[in-house]
Amino acid sequence: MTTHASLTIGRIAQSAGVAIDTIRFYEREGLLPPPRRRPSGYREYDQAAVSRLRFIRRAKDLGFTLEEIRELLALSADRHGGVEGVKERAAARLRAIDERIAELQRVRDGLSELVEACPGHGSPDDCPILKALGNVNP
Repeated sequence: MTTHASLTIGRIAQSAGVAIDTIRFYEREGLLPPPRRRPSGYREYDQAAVSRLRFIRRAKDLGFTLEEIRELLALSADRHGGVEGVKERAAARLRAIDERIAELQRVRDGLSELVEACPGHGSPDDCPILKALGNVNP
C-alpha cells in the first residue's frame, strides 16, 4: 500500500485550476516532473504535483515567464541561497511591470488627448485620431 494519494491528470487539473493540456505542456517543458504511470499507461500524480502546478499558475499570474518560473522552482529547492535569488527575480519582475505600467500610461494619455480632440463627426480628413495614425486612404 502506498502512502501517497494517486491522482489522475483530470483531478490535479481541477485541483490546481489549470487545463489538462497545460499540465502536459509543463511536463514537456520540464516544469513538472514526469509522472508515474499506471500499468494501463495513465499518468499518476501526487499532491506535490498539485502544489507545484499552483506555484506555476500563481507565478504566471504575477507576470513571470516560463523561464523565470523554471529559475524560481530551482531556487525554491536551494535551502541556503535560494531566497536571495527569488527576491532578486521578483524585484526584477516588479521593475519590468513598473516600466510596462509607465509605458501604458503614456499610451493612454496620448490616446486620451486624441479622443478628446476628435469631434466625432465631419470628414475623416479632419479626424485627429486618423491623422495621428497616418490616415491611409485606399
